[in-house]
Amino acid sequence: MTTFALLHGSGDGGWSWHLVQDALRERGHETVAPDLPTDRDEATWDDCVAVVAEAVGEAGDLVVVGHSAGGFVVPLVAQELGARLQVYVAGMVPWPGETAGDWFDNLGWSEAVAEQAGRDGGLTGSADPIVAFYEDVPAELAAEAIARERPTSERLGETPWPMPALPDVSATYVVTARDRFLPPSVQRRAAVDRLGVTAPDEIDAGHCVHLSRPEELADLLTRAQGRRASFPPG
Repeated sequence: MTTFALLHGSGDGGWSWHLVQDALRERGHETVAPDLPTDRDEATWDDCVAVVAEAVGEAGDLVVVGHSAGGFVVPLVAQELGARLQVYVAGMVPWPGETAGDWFDNLGWSEAVAEQAGRDGGLTGSADPIVAFYEDVPAELAAEAIARERPTSERLGETPWPMPALPDVSATYVVTARDRFLPPSVQRRAAVDRLGVTAPDEIDAGHCVHLSRPEELADLLTRAQGRRASFPPG
């Protein structure tokens, strides 16, 4: 039996995965979705890993899934807990010594946002969270997600990612093809350049796919854990 460790992004908590957890459990899998300590300014990368390790416990067959900024924690957990697969869902795949701010600059995020906004009339990069993050999430669910928003540690966001390289753990990537926060072009660049994933999976969804398309995402995760994926380039 596979255990999926589901890691949320900035501003979110484990609640954001609850629909995917239900769907994965219906498919016979175990799941954990802890609240990472990313709301505490004194938190460290080690603290994030420790929270996940406590939630996972003695699970032996582990797949680590990270959404958005949760991608920075995925390889740390995969290395520490001996996961067999990393999955990045609209994920920020880190690089040694890189901060979250560096990531956006290094992947050409600003230019990609401007280009996509030019095509969609300024919807991409909108300051309205409903437009940028939740445009395809049911209204009541989007309102609850916004009400549950947690602070994000500025210090952790400015702390360089600590590993000397991505771990030698199989990896795959899920592109959210209608994303107005992380343009799909940026996601594909991260998948190819950092993971060697030249043909990532795609879902026709916005950034918060775990809330808008939980069943489809659960199906994709179930398929991904059963097939051979790419290994991060050395």
